Amino acid sequence: MAAAFVQAVRSKELPSLNQIELTTFALHLQIDEWIANQLTEACGWEQAPRYLIRDRDGAYGEVFIRRLRSMGIRDRPTSPRSPWQNAYAERLIGSIRRECVDHIIVLGERHLRHVLLSYMQYYNEVRTHLSLNKDAPAPRPVQRAGHILCRPILGGLHHQYVRI
Repeated sequence: MAAAFVQAVRSKELPSLNQIELTTFALHLQIDEWIANQLTEACGWEQAPRYLIRDRDGAYGEVFIRRLRSMGIRDRPTSPRSPWQNAYAERLIGSIRRECVDHIIVLGERHLRHVLLSYMQYYNEVRTHLSLNKDAPAPRPVQRAGHILCRPILGGLHHQYVRI
């Protein structure tokens, strides 16, 4: 199982989080095309980022590199064996692992997809980020009056407190 994500560095938003089942070598040969399509879906041709920081995984093949160039994105691969050069991705992967996957028994691909999409929604709409002044990437209004209601997220793994 492989997962691909795109993260906006300034806003911390996760516009896309997708997964693919890697069961055969033939499918692995098509992974660069899949990654290129995920990038296009996440950013679109009109809102493409100026550059892309990525590791040197063999999955980023010629199809992916051609797609980057055609979208006008400058490719910035990190040095080999240098995860600190891609700190945002390493931090996000660690957050997904520590806050979600380490606490859930995944029952299959469909369940994993549901868990990851639920976590993405939690990450974008509820989870606070210190770099955003303890706000979520999707801004929300401050609620000053009303009763506090606790809403479980990811089966009670996390909670959202709202006023009604």
